Amino acid sequence: MSLKATCLINNYNYAGFVVEAVESALDQTRPFHEIVVVDDGSTDDSLTRLEPYVADGRVRVISKPNEGQLSCFNEGFAASTGDVITFLDADDVYDPRYLDKLLEVYERHPDCDFVFAALRQFDDPPPEGDAPAPRDLGYSVILTVCRRAWIGAPTSCLSLRRSLLERILPLPFLDDWRTRADDCLVFGASVLGGKKYQLDYPLVRYRYHGANQFARRRYTTADVYRRRLALNRLFDHLVRRGGWDRSTLAELAHREFQTVPRPSLKQWRDYAKIALSRQVRWSRKLALLASMTGYYLLGMEK
Repeated sequence: MSLKATCLINNYNYAGFVVEAVESALDQTRPFHEIVVVDDGSTDDSLTRLEPYVADGRVRVISKPNEGQLSCFNEGFAASTGDVITFLDADDVYDPRYLDKLLEVYERHPDCDFVFAALRQFDDPPPEGDAPAPRDLGYSVILTVCRRAWIGAPTSCLSLRRSLLERILPLPFLDDWRTRADDCLVFGASVLGGKKYQLDYPLVRYRYHGANQFARRRYTTADVYRRRLALNRLFDHLVRRGGWDRSTLAELAHREFQTVPRPSLKQWRDYAKIALSRQVRWSRKLALLASMTGYYLLGMEK
């Protein structure tokens, strides 16, 4: 049975862009099962511009009070029915081949829970040739909890299997994540045990413009402080939801490292730091390090 896909578009005052985003979702070589736009209390004419798509049944629009991007993710997912959920900011657009290439990854790799594609800026030419084979990134619970590794891409490049997203959403802390809520998906997918794949093919056109909510924003010291508090609260919530014991999690670092086919030197270094951290007993440090080093060297020979 073929997978059904839902496109969730989050919009706030992007009347000048949202129709182009919707058209890109409609113009796929392999169609979406449904397209849901969540309008976050826009004060421009976004809803008026979306009316023709609602009238002919091609798009469903959810209009809600302004509570930020995470609230849109929560509302949109609750209204969705797809097996795979893709996320699209209202100022970005998909390449027509996006969904076809994406679902190929999920269908060929039943263990895959999360796929992120590459992006290109609007002035860049479309990619040529066939998409490369997706890269299996393995699991990253321990790497993310212990090192806060961010393994993903901006919102419009992200997709998750429904079974994983059900473990992540809904999330509280709406005020913390009025913007940059893609962090909740990226970190949530890792901490709650999703297996990630990377599709290094620029199938998303990412727009930089003056109205962008954060791409051009300069962050103050206070902004950085508040963000770190928000991340701390998010991680505590996700770790509790996963049922993980932080005190012993690091001692499984070598096992998680070995879920990554042919890991990079950077990945070995990141996991080695976990193995040598104070979270791992002295009697275990060298054993973990030796196990990971042997696996890394074996991958280099292949």
